Formats: sequence, structure tokens, C-alpha cells
Amino acid sequence: MPGMTPEPLLAALSASAVPVLPVVVVEDAADAVPLARALVAGGLPVMEVTLRTPAALDAIRAVAAEVPECLVGAGTVRSARGVADALGAGARFLVSPGWTGGLLDAMEASGVPCLPGVSTASEALALLERGVREMKFFPAGAAGGAAYLSALAGPLPEARFCPTGGVTAGSAREYLALPNVGCVGGTWVAPPAALAARDWTRVESLARAAAGLGSGVRARGAGQGAGGTGRGCGVSGGVTCR
Repeated sequence: MPGMTPEPLLAALSASAVPVLPVVVVEDAADAVPLARALVAGGLPVMEVTLRTPAALDAIRAVAAEVPECLVGAGTVRSARGVADALGAGARFLVSPGWTGGLLDAMEASGVPCLPGVSTASEALALLERGVREMKFFPAGAAGGAAYLSALAGPLPEARFCPTGGVTAGSAREYLALPNVGCVGGTWVAPPAALAARDWTRVESLARAAAGLGSGVRARGAGQGAGGTGRGCGVSGGVTCR
């Protein structure tokens, strides 16, 4: 929404009742626009396009140009060059599986929201020292799951997470019930089989079911973590559900 004060990505998603960040692998850039439209129609106006295929940057570019109502970002960002490439394609947020000092510098200087990845308390503490309060927890299932994040809530109350990796439609609610989780990353919303078949009706249905996962738990998290995530990590314009 124009005029909205910039805010961190997870806070924006929580405030807009978006519990799941779709994580997608696009093999054919021509699929990006109908995929984004299906997600928006299902109530998830956001998508993370992972930089794992040659088509990824073109997919981001197409969605940014043709589906402005979808907040499109880049995932699997691993270097300063990846940051630059994603920004050049029109990515409006950046997600990494982990972080280094150089990568974090580039992400923070990008001017778009960023979710650097962590899998341990020490990595989360290092980010907090840098002023970053929002982070990706990856690989969530293998790194300890909801029980691990629940254990971090006491000693690291200012940290907020987007658990990704091994999160399913069945386990998402357990994560979303935690006070330090802003949303979950979900690959199940756009499964490879549906994309290969160009079954956008199925994607829309999966998105609608995923959007409903936040019922009863989104409101309590909307205001948490709003203290900021360091320079350049705010999002303006908000996220609008249709």
C-alpha cells in the first residue's frame, strides 16, 4: 500500500496474514507468470524463486514486470554477484541458505529485505550482533525442527525466523504456533509435478490451503520483531492478500 512505512519482511507477512512463503524452483521461465498468478489467487501474494536453475532470473524478471501484485524475491543467494543479479532481475527480497560477512554486507547494502540463513544458536547470535533480527532457519527439519526453534525463543527473544527445508503442510502449524516464527517457507505449495503439468488450478488450491494455516496464530506475531533487521532490510509497499 502506498505510503506504508517500510518494515521487515517477516513483520510485513505476519501483518498481512501470510503464513507461508512459497519457495519455488522454476525450470521454464514461461511458467513464472501463471505460477505467480495462481499463488496470488490462492491468497499467497509472494514467492521466493530459488537461484538453482538457468531460468530463475528470467522468472523473477517476468513476475516483477507482469504480476506487480506478487512480491517476488530470490532464494539460494550465495554471493555478492548473486545479490546483484537478483536485484537486476527485479527481486524485492533476498534469502540465503547461510551467510558470510561479505554476503551479508552485500545483502544489507541491497536496499531490499533480506533473510540470511542460520542453523545454530551461534549463527543467530552473530547476526544479532550485526543488528539482523529476521533470519531463515535452514534446513529446518534436519537442524532440529520446531523443538529447536522453541528452545531458542527464551535466550534469543528478539530473533524471528522463517523455517524452511523439510517443512510440510502437516508440520507448518507447529512452527507457526511459535512466538519467534514469522512465517514458514513452503515448497509443497508449488510441487514439481504441478509445475511440470502446468496445473495452475492445483497450485491455487494448495496456496489457498496454505494461506489458511495462519488462522488463529498470525495476529499474535504481527507486531513482533518490528525493531528492525539492520540497514537496508526493510520492505515498503506491504503485502496485500486478495
